[in-house]
Amino acid sequence: MSAYIVVLAGFGVVVLLTAWLPMVLKELPLSLPIFCVGLGALIFAIPDVPGIIPHPAEELSLVERLSELVVIISLMGAGLKIDRPFGWKRWRLTWRLLGISMPLTILGLAWLGYSLLGLSLAAAVLLAGALAPTDPVLASDVQVGPPGGGQEDEVRFTLTAEAGLNDGLAFPFILLAVTFAHEVSTTSVAEWFIYAVIWKISAGVAMGFVIGRVLGWLTFHLPNRAKLSRTGSGFVALGITCLAYGITEMVRGYGFLAVFVAALALRATKREDAYHEKLHDFAEELERLLMMVLLVLLGGTMTGGQLFRALSWEAAIFGLLALFVIRPLAGWVGLIGTHPPLGEKLAISFFGIRGLGSIYYLAYALNHEKFDNADVLWSTAGFIILVSIVLHGITVTPVMRRLDHRRKLAAEA
Repeated sequence: MSAYIVVLAGFGVVVLLTAWLPMVLKELPLSLPIFCVGLGALIFAIPDVPGIIPHPAEELSLVERLSELVVIISLMGAGLKIDRPFGWKRWRLTWRLLGISMPLTILGLAWLGYSLLGLSLAAAVLLAGALAPTDPVLASDVQVGPPGGGQEDEVRFTLTAEAGLNDGLAFPFILLAVTFAHEVSTTSVAEWFIYAVIWKISAGVAMGFVIGRVLGWLTFHLPNRAKLSRTGSGFVALGITCLAYGITEMVRGYGFLAVFVAALALRATKREDAYHEKLHDFAEELERLLMMVLLVLLGGTMTGGQLFRALSWEAAIFGLLALFVIRPLAGWVGLIGTHPPLGEKLAISFFGIRGLGSIYYLAYALNHEKFDNADVLWSTAGFIILVSIVLHGITVTPVMRRLDHRRKLAAEA
């Protein structure tokens, strides 16, 4: 039997499941990512499946590009759904997670990787940087609702904004790991700071803002006869995503950051226009389809690609500490002095979902520099992603319902 025919039929099944499964799983403590990973693991565990899926290390360029694509589309969707205007006070919890919690998470994970896993400094920083950001793809269950939907409580908003921004802000630490793999010196760190922190972040924010504002004006403020929003085409979101990412990468800025900022700037342009919802809906549907495909392949690497071939008990302990201790503790420290209820603080600290963004960062770094213990990095990250998908996928629905119920009772009182 032709492998192409099998893949074509399998893709058809994935497309149908993308449309049908969210309705089936909506009332269950089971998420779409859990089902996708399980399906992939089951399919590729069959010995006679044509073209057994390889280990990610054997196809670094392909893994990097596929994961990159789904992340930038998810960033556009996340930015388009945020109704809250940008501001330091309005986004105060997000800034704390980015400025306090994420650096603490990276520091804790790097120390743990160096001391527990015996990784080199470069490999420890790489693993920590890859695992630090909350994944915008898998965090959809704890994100705000569609544009104008009104589902923008503090927990959902904070986690959505964090997931949108920390993918770009974690990138400097990936480049720091690449720098350490080549040379560890005062000069190399100074050059890294000027280029990877100051220039690339500034360029990402500036390019995203300019592109978002220009495209927002072209879309909503041209004379009525030429107004681009009259097209009603949701796939314009894909064009905006690729344009913002591509131009920013050309000037050596962070494309991830630019895409999210461009989405925020576009959303701020005529915020009440119904066209925002069409753009968001297309981005969300495309993101869900690509997510399902990649998660099925991820599940396949676990059984057919020997993703866990270097998994040890030390790596398993590292993963459990990362999910149950380091991220929640760092999140809690970052929120000290803020005023959300205790339950909301715990939820924000706990739901640090890890996923396809971590895969991209690992593939990117390993494709640009040689690191020791690459198999250990893949196995450890894969284990953490699997546990995170299952753990957060099962708990998110009941936890968010309970918080919504408490919020409703407080509002009535």
